[in-house]
Amino acid sequence: MSGLEETLDPQDWEALRALSHRIIDEAIEYTRDVRDRPLWQAMPKEVREVLNSPLPQDPKPLDEVYDLLSKNVMAYPMGNTHPRFWMWYMGSSNFTGALGDFLAAVQGSNLGGGNHAASLVDQQVVDWCKQMLGFPETASGTLVSGGSMANIIGLTVARNQMADADVRTEGVGALDRPLRFYGSDQLHSCHQIAVESLGLGSKSLRKIRSHPDCTIDIESLKFAITEDRAAGFNPACVIATAGTVNTGAIDDLQAIKALCQRENMWFHVDGCIGALIAIAPGNKSRVSGIELADSIALDPHKWLHAPFEVGCALIRDRDAHYGAFTLTPEFLEMTERGIASAHWLHDFGLQTSRGFRALKVWMALQEHGVQKFGRLIDQNIAQAHYLSELICKTAGLELTMETSINIVCYRFDPGQTSEEDLKRINTEIMLQMQETGVAAISDTTVHGRHCLRAAINNHRTVATDLAFLVSETLRLGNAIVNASSLFSH
Repeated sequence: MSGLEETLDPQDWEALRALSHRIIDEAIEYTRDVRDRPLWQAMPKEVREVLNSPLPQDPKPLDEVYDLLSKNVMAYPMGNTHPRFWMWYMGSSNFTGALGDFLAAVQGSNLGGGNHAASLVDQQVVDWCKQMLGFPETASGTLVSGGSMANIIGLTVARNQMADADVRTEGVGALDRPLRFYGSDQLHSCHQIAVESLGLGSKSLRKIRSHPDCTIDIESLKFAITEDRAAGFNPACVIATAGTVNTGAIDDLQAIKALCQRENMWFHVDGCIGALIAIAPGNKSRVSGIELADSIALDPHKWLHAPFEVGCALIRDRDAHYGAFTLTPEFLEMTERGIASAHWLHDFGLQTSRGFRALKVWMALQEHGVQKFGRLIDQNIAQAHYLSELICKTAGLELTMETSINIVCYRFDPGQTSEEDLKRINTEIMLQMQETGVAAISDTTVHGRHCLRAAINNHRTVATDLAFLVSETLRLGNAIVNASSLFSH
């Protein structure tokens, strides 16, 4: 071998130490002062140019790299850690979790499995999720990227268990009867992607109409199952939603479980929004029955406020879960001793390479305890109802949907205005709030009516922020109406 051997380790460890201290100090200030910065701001041309530069060929001092990052990335976040971010249902992160991500990267373990401490932490966090949701110790689970993947894991196991063929060996072409999955017309879009990815096709997912409160109509569900079975389909799984994305509606979980038992169907719960209400002392009854599910998808990066990304799939039948994914080539066979002398965690999901997602959840739960996270969920739900009360008391604002948990649907309505113009006005209100960086809300359509949507999933939000949202909606709405440029003629 000839030539100088290289490494990515620094030549000057003390210089790295000094820079690292600076980075940590500035990260603490960045988190501490989040309320004092614009929630979001548009990136100027020069920033976009920096972030579209060619592949670096030559080295650059790390302090210069950090300065580039600080000026061009840290100053332009999505904004979901800000106390007035209510646009999407994301969670608002926490600094301890960020430290967990840093330490996980420093340790560098691959959580595909093996006999090492990080693997035990991963399993412990899954066990804690089971405890929070009331699942038995014998159940299994896996940490994944987020709710979409957690739902895919659960529905994959459901497909394999409910099929009348060995799908892993023969594929879905071997099915005697096409499978049918059912969920309400409020179902998250990830479920269509799931059934398509599972080779079943989008037609295998039957959308059932919802009640005015946006929960699934059980009688319509029963009729659809009976109709499909008579037509030669195999009704396989009901996907109940514990917290719909539009309004936070929670399906009748106990009634759906009873129906699945009678019909010999799999009971899956998409709990990515509301499953963790199970730990909230004042509201846990809202998700009663979730502990009866065959599988659950949940998101610790929402109401456990873990930094992105971490989701969790829980499966009641461990053998069914293991059987859906396990495959052990020779290079991954277990040994009696050493690093490979433990079960592989990748046998419960799609990834062989898995990051140490668990550490940020583990550290935050160790620091705060699960009871505090439960109180924060109660706090967000109370804040949503407080916001709803403010809206109802404010002339010019309309609550467009009764608030269930922590999602508030409302709109500015000055009266004698067409639906088309109301949509234009309210969309402009939403965009102006985002562009000025004062708050972030989204919009949606519920029962044919366009509205604004505030999803309060934020441990930094306080009551004055919600009062500000009401006053700012009213101020912007009146200004837009007075300008009248958005009205149709």
